[in-house]
Amino acid sequence: MNLHNQTANKPVLVDKEVTWDKSKVIMSKTDARGIIEYANEVFVDVCGYEDYELMGQPHNIIRHPDMPKVIFKVLWEKLQSGQNFHAIVKNLAKSGRYYWVITDFEISKNEEGVIENYFARRRAVPQEVITNHIEPLYKKLLQIEAASGIQYSEKYLNGFLEEKNKTYVQYIMELIYNHEKKNDKSTKVEEEKGFFSRFFGR
Repeated sequence: MNLHNQTANKPVLVDKEVTWDKSKVIMSKTDARGIIEYANEVFVDVCGYEDYELMGQPHNIIRHPDMPKVIFKVLWEKLQSGQNFHAIVKNLAKSGRYYWVITDFEISKNEEGVIENYFARRRAVPQEVITNHIEPLYKKLLQIEAASGIQYSEKYLNGFLEEKNKTYVQYIMELIYNHEKKNDKSTKVEEEKGFFSRFFGR
């Protein structure tokens, strides 16, 4: 599948979630430009593409049009500066269905300190977090991008986070932590780094 065919064969959207084992971790490895070099079996099963269809393709082959561009802008700025970043993302399967994940990255650099690869882990996000918080925010950002462009989408996101006195990563960590705390009384308060290490089993 070349890049032209990938664009021409974009899936027809189906407003249904992919059925998958949400205890599993989706993993992939890309080069510094985001070109896929490896995808684990869970990735293949969930997105519906075969291994040979994914290798050599840009990772945005699974980008869902419901995703605001500003989230990827912030994500790439952080990664390219060598910082890990966690983002909640709605992905598009080959079937046209969607699935929500939260990402965690490992950044691999060469001896000169130049980024060579990104190794990503993805886990399912609690539906309550998506429905009550993420979908309304992303819908608003998408509407702003359509009306005024990504510049104002980013300004709105920054204002939204400033009001909460949190970074984006702190905000989504709090959402998931509060959900876990409500559903598991034994969950202990942890620092941000400790929370994500436990969440992703690192």
